[in-house]
Amino acid sequence: MQSSTPSLKRGLSTRHIRFMALGSAIGTGLFYGSADAIQMAGPSVLLAYLIGGLAAYVIMRALGEMSVENPNAGSFSRYAQDNLGPMAGYITGWTYCFEILIVAIADVTAFGIYMGVWFPLVPHWVWVLSVVLFIGAINLLSVKAFGELEFWFSFFKVATIIVMILAGIGIILWGIGNGGQPTGVANLWRHGGFFSHGVGGMILSLQMVMFAYGGIEIIGITAGEARDPERSIPRAINSVPWRILLFYVGTLAVIMSIYPWNQVGTGGSPFVLTFQNLGIPVAAGLLNFVVLTASLSAINSDVFGVGRMLHDMAGQGHAPRIFRRVSRHGIPWITVLVMMMAMLVAVYLNYLMPENVFLMIASLATFATVWVWIMILCSQIAFRRRLKPEQVRALKFPLPGGAITAGLGVVFLLFIIGLIGYFPTTRVSLYVGAVWVLLLLLGYRWVTTKRVTAS
Repeated sequence: MQSSTPSLKRGLSTRHIRFMALGSAIGTGLFYGSADAIQMAGPSVLLAYLIGGLAAYVIMRALGEMSVENPNAGSFSRYAQDNLGPMAGYITGWTYCFEILIVAIADVTAFGIYMGVWFPLVPHWVWVLSVVLFIGAINLLSVKAFGELEFWFSFFKVATIIVMILAGIGIILWGIGNGGQPTGVANLWRHGGFFSHGVGGMILSLQMVMFAYGGIEIIGITAGEARDPERSIPRAINSVPWRILLFYVGTLAVIMSIYPWNQVGTGGSPFVLTFQNLGIPVAAGLLNFVVLTASLSAINSDVFGVGRMLHDMAGQGHAPRIFRRVSRHGIPWITVLVMMMAMLVAVYLNYLMPENVFLMIASLATFATVWVWIMILCSQIAFRRRLKPEQVRALKFPLPGGAITAGLGVVFLLFIIGLIGYFPTTRVSLYVGAVWVLLLLLGYRWVTTKRVTAS
């Protein structure tokens, strides 16, 4: 079944890569998480999403600069190793894998809950098992099959958001579904002003806003299987940020124009309320379908991301060599199977473990996201320092501003870490994250000691 020379297939087109990054960053952070950010900042949360979007673009461009020069399936782990040292690559790779596994646990659990809305008599574990087997089977077929499925999952999400924005504009301008009474946009400043909780409220919301953009880094992992990385990676990166901003800022601007910001999230999902205003009685069912596709899209990307990262880490000597094996279709099938088993076992543990203990473990995902982003920017800074001036000028997709822009991005992310520590509910992620890095340092020492002994 496996080939003697591990080789991934380049089967992802620009269309696949673009929607993968778009789909990864548009999910529960928009459908549900945005309500908490709105309550914290008021209408000025729109400015917070713009700032967060700019930071996300810098991260994507830094990753894109290195990905175009050296397309690699394990991208940011490999770039951290090459530019910052083996230890940085080891910690970054395993931190990303653990982060995505935790997210995958939440995603498959959420899928069971969503299906329970329509089929309340069917046990959740049946849906969890079925979705793991289904997504696993798709990922074992070919990278093109994965990309095509991910495209359509993301397409449904994006299409629904566009319909919702257009419907909202109809309510704002012509009062469609609101008795013919246009709502206008005065709600954006009527209830306490645009900065309802002051500039401080907007700043404090940034730590919640940034994690809505979590997942954009998967665009780097696709580089190893992109058909034409020099063309597809830049096109995807340049198009995704403004689309994300359109969907986040556009959607939230429409919602807060129709409903006073202090009522958003208190009477159910604003998406459901918008469709119900249009006289669509099946609004809840429609949204349930959308979040189902969102969870399927997320699980699909989770399996892909961890599989490719482990495949590349095995090549670096940071993971078991067995993870280098690929099928005749170019799929690292061992990593896909391991991810499937981990999700099944982890979901079972999810039900057994006390809620507060699992919350502490899940908080690692928060820490891991920021860690990976900082490592991407630091890798780009170190990458630039190694280049001669003529090599910098020859870069095919350079980050505007180079190392200075990346440095400002690092400062911003360190500020986000400070905000995480400011809130008692998220502060635990820093403590758990510190313990996680310590364990990885011990693991790295054990791996290197074993390697020296073997040689």
